[in-house]
Amino acid sequence: MKKVLLVLTFCGLTLIVKSQNASVEQSTFGIQAGFLGVWTHSETKLSSMMVLRTELGFDSRIWGGDFYDGTGFLLTPVITIEPRLYYNLNKRVRKLRRIDGNSGNFILVKISYHPDWFVISNYDNINVISDMSIVPTWGIRRNIGDHFTYESGIGIGYRYAFAKQAGYLKNERDVTLNLHLRIGYRF
Repeated sequence: MKKVLLVLTFCGLTLIVKSQNASVEQSTFGIQAGFLGVWTHSETKLSSMMVLRTELGFDSRIWGGDFYDGTGFLLTPVITIEPRLYYNLNKRVRKLRRIDGNSGNFILVKISYHPDWFVISNYDNINVISDMSIVPTWGIRRNIGDHFTYESGIGIGYRYAFAKQAGYLKNERDVTLNLHLRIGYRF
């Protein structure tokens, strides 16, 4: 009886120790699409719960109203860097939930830059004003099967528009919202 109890205790301690070593993946790469854009991303492991995500893609904008004869749509390039902290990996492992592909809850600081390189639009001669934003965000990522993921997040932060470069008198500063819902494919 003592041997059985000793073996069960040892196995239980092994499971507890294993569950405390949950970690993000060394590197992931994928593409994502959402209501307002398409992006390609890469995540590189910094620590057991932290990654550095780099992202290239296109953000879209839609406008319309009394001053326009129709609804306008444009795609503009965006470069993003996000340090992400996946904070609930150990809890997910304890509950026997998946953490592959960095599936879990996260907090991040999204740093984005929209350069005025080119614009894809249904209007001619459209330019965008380059801007930079810093937005703390909370979000979740979950897996759908082996390669598909979905991700959502919300945050509020600061945006700085380089309006002087476009001919305006002064640059603009304002509050910005990061609200995203994306579906993606992980390679």
